[in-house]
Amino acid sequence: MDRPLSSRLAGAGLVVAVAMLLAACSSSAATPTATTAPPSAAPTTAPAAPSSGGTTGTAVSIKDFSFEPADLTAKVGQEITWTNTGNAAHTVSFNTGSVDSGSMSSGATFKHTFDTPGSYSYHCNFHSNMQGTITITP
Repeated sequence: MDRPLSSRLAGAGLVVAVAMLLAACSSSAATPTATTAPPSAAPTTAPAAPSSGGTTGTAVSIKDFSFEPADLTAKVGQEITWTNTGNAAHTVSFNTGSVDSGSMSSGATFKHTFDTPGSYSYHCNFHSNMQGTITITP
């Protein structure tokens, strides 16, 4: 005599559940292995952050509604590149009014080279909560 369909499905479900438990137990006992990157000529460690608390570099990403990093330190003569990686339009507008990128759509970049040491504060004209500072050292 054949068993009803519901009884056969319940039995199959039990078999699947037991198989999943056994698979989970066996995979948790595996020892993780570390992978080693091939040697390279360039160091892989990031440069130390400057004493001002900002990040050293030449690139700022405009993500969602913030500049990342918000505080950046670079040297005189270095070109800083802002890239809008979000969907909304933004601007890079210096608080002094001396530099303005205009509207930057998604994927747009704006570049500026700093020739004088100092601290340069900027914001987004469209989103007043978006602010950043570029510190230029000799």
